[in-house]
Formats: sequence, structure tokens, C-alpha cells
Amino acid sequence: MVQYANAGLDASFAALSDATRRGVLEQLGRAEASITDLAEKFNMTLTGMKKHVGVLERAGLVITEKVGRVRTCKIGPRRLEDEMAWLERYRQLWDARFDELDKVVEELKRKEQLDGRKKRE
Repeated sequence: MVQYANAGLDASFAALSDATRRGVLEQLGRAEASITDLAEKFNMTLTGMKKHVGVLERAGLVITEKVGRVRTCKIGPRRLEDEMAWLERYRQLWDARFDELDKVVEELKRKEQLDGRKKRE
């Protein structure tokens, strides 16, 4: 069994695997927000939102800053280049496989048309 060891990719994909965390990133892409504001927007407890933000922060996708009693969140500096490169390799692989499948389907259609003509003759 091949093991792929890249903690950065693992952390990013784990963080992005949750719909709430993806929503938080979308929200922070529009404007910075406090954890309290995010918790209210996503209708969850402050503790739950802190956990989600922590996962995003460990993945480098979010930065938090505490000013007084308020912890403000904003999008982190990571641009997800490694993740995009990883996905692109698989996109190319699947594109090639689908291209080959298209060729097989076209060949089967051509044979089917030929067989249909022979039966009518």
C-alpha cells in the first residue's frame, strides 16, 4: 500500500471537507468577522465555532487576532497552490480516462450502426 505523506495537504483537505468550514471561508472572503458573529451566522455555539476556526487556523486558511475580548478572524495567506496542483494531476488523469471511454463509446455506436445496416439488407 502506498502512503502519501504531506501533512499540509491532509490538514487543508480535512479543513475543507466540512460544509460549515467552507462556509466560514466564504464568509471571511467577503469580510473579517469575530468568532461570535460567525457562530451566530451559522446558528451554532461559540465553542463549536471555535473548534471549526481552530481547524481552519491549523491548516493556515484562517488567521485570528484577539483584541480585548474579541477574537477576529480573517482569511489566511495560504493560496492553496499545493492543493490545486494535486487536484490538477487527478483532473488530467480523469480527463484522459474519459477521453478513452468516449472513443470506446463512439466505436460501439459505429459498430451498432453497421450491424443495423447489415440486418436490414
